[in-house]
Amino acid sequence: MYKVLLADDEILDLEGMRSFIPWESLGMEVAAAVNNGFAAWEVLEKEPVDILVTDVRMPNMTGIELAQKAQKVNEELQVIFVSGYQDFSYVKQAIALKACNYVLKPMEDEELIEALTKVKQELDRLRERKETERAYQQMVPILKNQYFLQILQKPYDGAMLEIIEREYRLNEIDWPVRVALLEIDDVSTWRSSYEERKKGTGVNEQFFAKLHMLLEQAGVRHVCKVTDQRMAVLLDSKHDKPDIQPLLEQLKQDYALTVTVGEGGVANELEQLHASYLTAVEALDYKMFRGKGQWIPYYEVPTEDREDAKILDIRLDSLFTAMTNYDIVRIHDEIEAIQALASNIRSKFTIRNLAIYIIMKLDAHLHTMHEDLFRLLGIDLKNLDVLMQFETMNDIFAWLRMKVFEISEQLNFRQHSRNGRLVEEIISNIRERMHENITLRDMANRFSFSPNYLGVLFKEETGYNFSDYVIKLRMERAKELLVTTKLKIYEIASQTGYQYLPYFSRQFKEMYGMTPLEYRRKHA
Repeated sequence: MYKVLLADDEILDLEGMRSFIPWESLGMEVAAAVNNGFAAWEVLEKEPVDILVTDVRMPNMTGIELAQKAQKVNEELQVIFVSGYQDFSYVKQAIALKACNYVLKPMEDEELIEALTKVKQELDRLRERKETERAYQQMVPILKNQYFLQILQKPYDGAMLEIIEREYRLNEIDWPVRVALLEIDDVSTWRSSYEERKKGTGVNEQFFAKLHMLLEQAGVRHVCKVTDQRMAVLLDSKHDKPDIQPLLEQLKQDYALTVTVGEGGVANELEQLHASYLTAVEALDYKMFRGKGQWIPYYEVPTEDREDAKILDIRLDSLFTAMTNYDIVRIHDEIEAIQALASNIRSKFTIRNLAIYIIMKLDAHLHTMHEDLFRLLGIDLKNLDVLMQFETMNDIFAWLRMKVFEISEQLNFRQHSRNGRLVEEIISNIRERMHENITLRDMANRFSFSPNYLGVLFKEETGYNFSDYVIKLRMERAKELLVTTKLKIYEIASQTGYQYLPYFSRQFKEMYGMTPLEYRRKHA
């Protein structure tokens, strides 16, 4: 509702305007109706008013003087003059004040309604423009972050150098610089924040927002969000480790989260930022050996250890493939090879970090198979504390070996059990008909089961209700299409079985904490 102030020294006209104009149907309400300019000014000082309808001639303060004064404090105030005088000088002054209309008395209600309707259209247009500008302003930081991230993650292609230097204030940097990657530690905290994120702002988002603010206050201007767990910062001679580490310590007290920093190599110009970023990633990868909450410069990471980190990932991929295929000999060999790699590590704490790293990688791998590590093992994440109780590396790897075989057997059993094969066939059918409306009843009819029986059987095998599992598959497919194709969002929604785009967007956000468009901008 737009608020209207009526000012007229003729009481009958004033009451007539207040009583006979259909304010509510016009989308307006009368904030006050007063009979002189000073009383009108008091109202304008006390509350926001969108439209001023005022008589031109009033004692002590004319309508023209009132409008001039009011528009100095509210430039968007819309003014309609009503007057019994068709005096050209008044009309001229009213035009100078950008009055929306000048209505002569005696006036018909329709004349004023017509003038008010035009005013409302103008106010609607102004409000829409403001909302567009506000949305644009909100998008600017996101777009700038995305483009800056692109500069870090991809080799600079030489485009728009002057614009980039101006917009990102790279011309103010005291070169050379180094890229520092800040990563939140503690996966359990991260996971719990994911659950919180479903309800609102997650801990990690609050953490990065506060860190961003502290960095800006410290004069660190070149900051970029990389993922929900990582942030990139440019370090130069004026803003370096001694400036940032105290901020991380401060946040550690507030959020009980530690951060590991990977510091990249030196970049002497824009074209070298990408290389510095890659070395920061390698330094951060070394966290598995150095431990959490450390500041790890790339130049301090031994060359052979960088190679070990790369070999470890290759070994793990091989181990997971062997587990999926229930290749017992290969599983044994890969675990032996990984243990041999770990034998070069002399720190008990680091060995435990390595074991947790392997567990987390395995969990991620199982998720690609729609399995859950902790559900398969029947334990909670907090039960990984058991790793802290082992006294030797052999104890840790004996535990890992036992769990790996246990999981592999379960996967194999599911693949070959009657019900397991049936559920696999159902899942395959869901994938093929992702764009269709899929219900448990429809699937039960297709496989000649009762819906209740199939629902129970499906949950026993997958741990999910049928409808939840279908949603999960749809969302995973949508996520894949957003990153790997240039399909429009509505096309992806259609291909994954959603005919109503807002519902698709809302469900995607509930699942991943961001809209499909935000996800594409972040990951594509």
